[in-house]
Amino acid sequence: MEKIASEPSKDALGRSFIIAWIFGCIFYFLQYVIRSSPAVMIPELTVKFGISPLGVSAILGTYYYTYALISLVAGTAYDRAGAKYPIAVGAGIICAGCLLFAAPSIMTGNVGRLLQGAGSAFSFTGCVYLASRGFSSKYLATAIGLTQCVGMLGGSAGQFVTGPLIHSGLPVNTFWIFVGSACGIVSVLLFFTTPKEDKSVAHQQTSANILMPYKIVFTNIQSYLSGIISGLLFAPTTVFAMTWGISFLQEDRLVNYQDAVFACAMVPFGWVIGCPLLGWISDKIGRRKPVLIFGILGMALTFSQLVFFQELLPVPLTMLLFGISSGTAMIPYTIIKEANPDHVKGSATGAINFITFGITSCIGPIFAAFFGKTLSTTTEHLAHFKSAGIFLISVILLALIFSFIIKETAKKAVPV
Repeated sequence: MEKIASEPSKDALGRSFIIAWIFGCIFYFLQYVIRSSPAVMIPELTVKFGISPLGVSAILGTYYYTYALISLVAGTAYDRAGAKYPIAVGAGIICAGCLLFAAPSIMTGNVGRLLQGAGSAFSFTGCVYLASRGFSSKYLATAIGLTQCVGMLGGSAGQFVTGPLIHSGLPVNTFWIFVGSACGIVSVLLFFTTPKEDKSVAHQQTSANILMPYKIVFTNIQSYLSGIISGLLFAPTTVFAMTWGISFLQEDRLVNYQDAVFACAMVPFGWVIGCPLLGWISDKIGRRKPVLIFGILGMALTFSQLVFFQELLPVPLTMLLFGISSGTAMIPYTIIKEANPDHVKGSATGAINFITFGITSCIGPIFAAFFGKTLSTTTEHLAHFKSAGIFLISVILLALIFSFIIKETAKKAVPV
């Protein structure tokens, strides 16, 4: 009788987590708008801050420093305190970061971008945590893929929608105030809809060492491989499509502004298709590695076509196919969760975010120093574009090598 009586309560709790997950996805959507939109307003930001495009790139890149570092804090926070407070606080931090970024000062620009990165670290980790509580393991990869799908809709909107608005005269400070206010509203909604969990037992077990969950995660080689692969796959989309892509297409390929914005927006839009599709295929066949490898090969082939066979396909179509293939970058997020115990799921997601965006924050400045810096001064634009492309293709191929090393984790995997 007790078992039967407790079942509805368990189902109701699961539904509550799913409702909170929906609001978490809105948070993640806004986070990606904030992450990608600066790419379409670099000229306006150079005027706003009174610095060069390279200086603006340096400010924008600070986002990934705090995103990587605070991901570790976010993972521990979810494992120790549940989702209710961390995810609401994260959205509130982004709100403050956007409002500060609206001010015409280099200092507030840097601080605002740092806060945006710090708050964003709670978004995807929180969504994964909520999904793991609300959905069964059978649909977890699909739910994670759908989460990333919503985020990349935000990434696409941050360019495809924001670009024309800024180009038609919308002040950048007005944009950041509006987005910041939206994050503030979502913060309140998350606080009131996310179920509060009793973490007293887990807290007592880990109070002697707050880093114990990370000891478990970081002593597992699978965690490192998952993070390295994901980081190498995120770098081309983050560094190119969400930062330098529009400028490169304009300068090196002589594409007009509107078409360049549309082309780069196709990459995150491709994630809208690729993330849930590849996640569903992975769940359907019960394997992770084949889908991961297939997606990486797709990324390498489509980006190579953009660089070496430019007239073969229209640029927006190439970028869309590249985006669909790059949805495979979410497979390592499923692998790391399956390769670690259930009680450190939050820390596992925090760890992979730390490694992923730590790699991105390293590759970004390298790309800017070798290719972004010379974008406006080079006279050999075609050769310049190819050199930058070869660098990014090499990053993708390096991920391919690691994908053959990582172990299969799916429960339905066929023994080899």
